[in-house]
Amino acid sequence: VQLVESGGGLVQAGGSLRLSCAASGRAFRSYAMGWFRQAPGKERAFVAAITWSGNNTYLAHSVKGRFTISRDNAKNTGYLQMNSLKPEDTAVYHCAAVYTLGDSYSRWEYEYDYWGQGTQVTVSS
Repeated sequence: VQLVESGGGLVQAGGSLRLSCAASGRAFRSYAMGWFRQAPGKERAFVAAITWSGNNTYLAHSVKGRFTISRDNAKNTGYLQMNSLKPEDTAVYHCAAVYTLGDSYSRWEYEYDYWGQGTQVTVSS
């Protein structure tokens, strides 16, 4: 599975962005998907995850109520809708995928097999 993120950019605090993660290669619908972010000088951190069906999602506490994760398996694309952005959301955002037999997800970085190159999100105050 090859993953390519897009949709990052510069936005003012309080604004919104929608990140996309386009997948190619193996059947995307067989993979759970996650979003992680890495701010300057910090370790990569979990943001959100979604099962292959899209029926179950999990969001980090820091983004709950502001971010939404979704996917469109017909388009082989996953999304991260980010609203009410804060300067502390500034980071490089990566999508990741892991093959799953059941309808499960993971918030653990080490469990993901495939990663995109990342897209920069900068939130100005």
